Amino acid sequence: MKTYIARRLLQLIPILFGITLLSFLLLHTGTADVVDVMESNTGSVMTETEKEQLRAELGLDRPLPVQYAAWLGRVLKGDMGVSYVSGRPVLPAFLSKLPATILLTVSSILLTVLISIPLGILSAVRHNRITDYIIRCFSFMGNSLPNFFVSLLLIYFFSLKLKLLPVMGNTAGWKSVILPTLTLALSMASRYTRQVRAAVLEELNKDYVQGARARGIHEKRILYGSVLRASMLTIVTLLALSVGSLLGGTAIVESIFLWDGVGRMAVDAITMRDYPVIQAYVIWMAVIYVCVNLFTDILYHYLDPRIRAGQEEMQWN
Repeated sequence: MKTYIARRLLQLIPILFGITLLSFLLLHTGTADVVDVMESNTGSVMTETEKEQLRAELGLDRPLPVQYAAWLGRVLKGDMGVSYVSGRPVLPAFLSKLPATILLTVSSILLTVLISIPLGILSAVRHNRITDYIIRCFSFMGNSLPNFFVSLLLIYFFSLKLKLLPVMGNTAGWKSVILPTLTLALSMASRYTRQVRAAVLEELNKDYVQGARARGIHEKRILYGSVLRASMLTIVTLLALSVGSLLGGTAIVESIFLWDGVGRMAVDAITMRDYPVIQAYVIWMAVIYVCVNLFTDILYHYLDPRIRAGQEEMQWN
């Protein structure tokens, strides 16, 4: 197992390197001049001489490979530069946004699991019955509605009409997290309910389930002891993808609710062309997806004995 994890980590290093290189090239080969962007964002007026001095201080007068090598060296030391807008170091500002995003991610995932897995199992067990049709209808509706529309509906009913929850921001304690969590969880739960239903139905139609029923094994034991366990690979894959996207910050939802997280920070940085913040966000997204994929592969190794058998066969060969 340790050899497998070490091999996977070595495979991920060139992926991260390639992502950092590509993002750096895309941001630094555009038509916009960095110094002009800084001048526009700060509202100051600079002479051409001052601009040339600033370009020299930032290293922008050096060849692009040299700039990338210097930037990558600083990143490896934990220095992601200084924001062109605020003038503050990027890394502390970025880390200050993470707790809000992590809170929203955890709450959304938990609510999604609590909704989608029971409903998906119930829909599969009650296949082609009234319960199945109702669940499929609501899941289709929930999956069709975009997040921004759901968020506006929730704000209208729960904040403006009923006045139960705050409209936006994350300063009202636990009440602040309810609406953005519902917005994200309703869409994900609708999509995953259908996926869980399909995975459970596929397992219920396999020969080992028919054999277990013929031997008189109780239906609940078959469902929870064998079918659900076999379906966990699909569920784990879906949740892993959701965790990666949520930890990256859901830009639309965070912007609508003024949730002070990573996604909203990225949207503001893109609007203001704050390149150091954009690069920090790209690196964060790359690290998150790489780590999530690694964690998912390790879970696969434990959940599916066929993967372990295949790895052992490769080692013997």
